[in-house]
Amino acid sequence: MKKSVFLILLSMIVLTACSSGGSSSGKKIDVKKVSIESGLVSGKTNPEGNVSIFMGIPYASAPVGELRWKAPQPPTEWEGVRECVTPPPSAMQSKPVPFMMWSKEFMAPEEPLSEDCLFLNIWTPARNTSDNLPVMVWIHGGAFTGGSGTVPLYDGEEMAKKGVVFITINYRLGVLGFLAHPELTAESPVKTSGNYGILDQIEALKWISRNIEAFGGDPGNVTIAGQSAGSFSVNALMISPFAKGLFHRAIGHSGGMFSGGPGLVYDLKAAESAGAAYARQFSDSSIAALRKLPAEELMKVRGRSGVTTDNIVVPSATEAFREGLQNDVPLISGWNADDAVSMGSGTDIKTYIKNAESRYGEMAAEYLRLFPANTEAELQNSMKLSSVLSFGWQNYTWARMQTETGKNKAYLYYFSHVPPGEPNYGAFHSAEFGYALNTLKLWDRPFTEIDYNLAGLMSSYWVNFARSGNPNGEGLPEWLAFDPFSPQIIEFGDEVKPVPIPFREQLEFFDRFNR
Repeated sequence: MKKSVFLILLSMIVLTACSSGGSSSGKKIDVKKVSIESGLVSGKTNPEGNVSIFMGIPYASAPVGELRWKAPQPPTEWEGVRECVTPPPSAMQSKPVPFMMWSKEFMAPEEPLSEDCLFLNIWTPARNTSDNLPVMVWIHGGAFTGGSGTVPLYDGEEMAKKGVVFITINYRLGVLGFLAHPELTAESPVKTSGNYGILDQIEALKWISRNIEAFGGDPGNVTIAGQSAGSFSVNALMISPFAKGLFHRAIGHSGGMFSGGPGLVYDLKAAESAGAAYARQFSDSSIAALRKLPAEELMKVRGRSGVTTDNIVVPSATEAFREGLQNDVPLISGWNADDAVSMGSGTDIKTYIKNAESRYGEMAAEYLRLFPANTEAELQNSMKLSSVLSFGWQNYTWARMQTETGKNKAYLYYFSHVPPGEPNYGAFHSAEFGYALNTLKLWDRPFTEIDYNLAGLMSSYWVNFARSGNPNGEGLPEWLAFDPFSPQIIEFGDEVKPVPIPFREQLEFFDRFNR
């Protein structure tokens, strides 16, 4: 009898332990009070109660006053519980206004905008600090002049429901985030300037490494992902020695910095020259004087924004990958069928041919064969394709070079699905991330079953990749790792399927031209 009672009690103990969720070394996450290095924070839960949300956690001190144009500093501590339930200020930028295909769902909130902007947002499905869920960090686009971690289509609830801790970050933009200047270089401990927005991203990753376990995330399994300027950023982080060890997978949508990248990358000397020219537009052009001006005054004068290749924070992407010096992690890279936002600039056939001969020299005849302009229709098609491939070649090259010099695999995609409704700009630049992040319900378009199925598949690939470095999984069409000698890629169209790489001959032309 005593033996039976003992066995019953033992079985109850085992069942209780099994039903408690997580290991005994973990701690239940209380959304009303989570302890991080700076103090206590509280969040909120989604209506279903299966995702905890924390908005506006500071990952660094406010970069204002003497901290303007300096590397970010750790956040200051606070007393009590800091309520993190509303969107934080976005970085200083022009008033976010919808335009062309980019409707309000793609815009940062109109307010608040502030120089004090170094915050991140977390969506977590974890119930216990020992859940060790994969972490995905989304870096927003916006040409390094606009955007925010609280753009509606970046909402992380649906990705969290699929089993990742999803994070969005704000970082400094425009001249506040990317001003290079000889005075700033001279005062810097590492003798460089201009990449403050990139340093912010690195600081956010450091914060995540130190604190994400409190939200059930695994600091040893962090995926960085971004689109457009966010993809440039992921590319920069993948080659930055300052970011080494802070992430373990990378995803880049439509953007990269190989052979300079399309207009957003300067070397340090050129960036300093542009910064000095910007400063001379003020009555007192010294950095000390500019640090005293309100951010709004600085924003009234146009300045350069973009990554500075200084061989300190950010080296040359082409050289780093060629030499195998990248932060070697599994990679997803890809572009959209209509990444070109301009369908032609009014150039006539004669001028187009003259420009091709000037730019491509001995290779001009081959260029004009691949991008012909014998008729007005050919001219417009060739200009569009050349513009699209200014993105496509970046992401193709990224996958190719990672495959050639890295130990980890790369997976290449081509997004060709046209979102329904108006305005119709095709599979436009930015069209894909509402599908990849499974946020179509937040986008006002007449979506059909085809769209929701595509979003379900694409977001599942992304989550699988965050878990293991391999996007494949049960119920998904097989996505082969990129092979430069037999380049099959996945196409996200009305159906999802492996296809030969599109425009391979044109892409290989740019390979030869950019050697």
